Amino acid sequence: MQNLRPFAIYHEHPDWFRPLFKELDRRSLPYVKLDPRAHCYDPGETECPYSLVFNRMSPSAYLRDGIQGMFYTQSYLAHLDRLGVPVVNGSNAFAHEISKARQLSLLKGLNLSYPKARVVNHPSRVARAAADLRFPVVVKANVGGSGAGIVRFDTPGDLERAAAEKRLDFGVDHTALVQEFIPARGGHITRVEVLDGKFLYAINVFTNGDSFNLCPADICQRSDGVELARSACPIDAPKTGLKVAGYTPPDEVIDACEEIMLAAGIDVGGIEYMIDDRDGRLVYYDVNALSNFVADAVNVVGFDPVPKLVDFLEHKSRMPWWPKLPKRNRPRYRSMADWDAAI
Repeated sequence: MQNLRPFAIYHEHPDWFRPLFKELDRRSLPYVKLDPRAHCYDPGETECPYSLVFNRMSPSAYLRDGIQGMFYTQSYLAHLDRLGVPVVNGSNAFAHEISKARQLSLLKGLNLSYPKARVVNHPSRVARAAADLRFPVVVKANVGGSGAGIVRFDTPGDLERAAAEKRLDFGVDHTALVQEFIPARGGHITRVEVLDGKFLYAINVFTNGDSFNLCPADICQRSDGVELARSACPIDAPKTGLKVAGYTPPDEVIDACEEIMLAAGIDVGGIEYMIDDRDGRLVYYDVNALSNFVADAVNVVGFDPVPKLVDFLEHKSRMPWWPKLPKRNRPRYRSMADWDAAI
């Protein structure tokens, strides 16, 4: 019998998840939309009205008057975790989503390469932090999203002047990365999407290096010039000029991306990497727990990933609750396939 409790889609962006809602409606699956910017919960409750909560809170929400939802979400996810509610991209995933510093520590722990960086919490520290980095460097807010607040500096003098003139934006948690700027070989970065711990697809996104906003849903064209339908963008959204091509990474990269997602607790998301044109080194530089999928995916990667995502949501919603069982004693499953094998 179908579970009558609805899915909860916890999100604040007005456009990114229209394809998801369309697929849920097509299947007549019950769901509710929860807005993290204006929400409340009872910490004393022992049951949840939802069969599953899909966390789609974006770290860029502060750009859309959503700053109050960002840190509130950490508490809400901890509450759901205590109840044993199935959550897609839960507290561990969100902790990595809102901290680029934490992402770099994760990559280091997995022995994976990333652009050399220093983490700072005051502008007076940036010059010293950059002393042993190769210029150009970028300063990026620890809580980012959509390329917000990333600024490139070509010389130490440029960086020092920006700090002295208080032109550095450390973001909502007053923490930033000073990081080497990587010239991307071939003029593109690669984004690998992972669902339920397994490789879903990958794309090469071609950029001139002037923009740090590489949102997949904003991409306008395939690399051969074919125009793409941007169903997850506002109707009047300006064209970004970005181009994209489907791509299959080497097996060792796919394995690494799956390992990153497992370690970060991310059920669905994307890993971005590039080849450093200076030395040919592959570096991972962004771990995303929020994926709105590439625009017009059928024309880019050959299939629509949204139905696969909804398949996963349906499946995960049937996992049992353990509200009274200490978490340390609950079974651990790497993926839904492991759960299927167990039952």
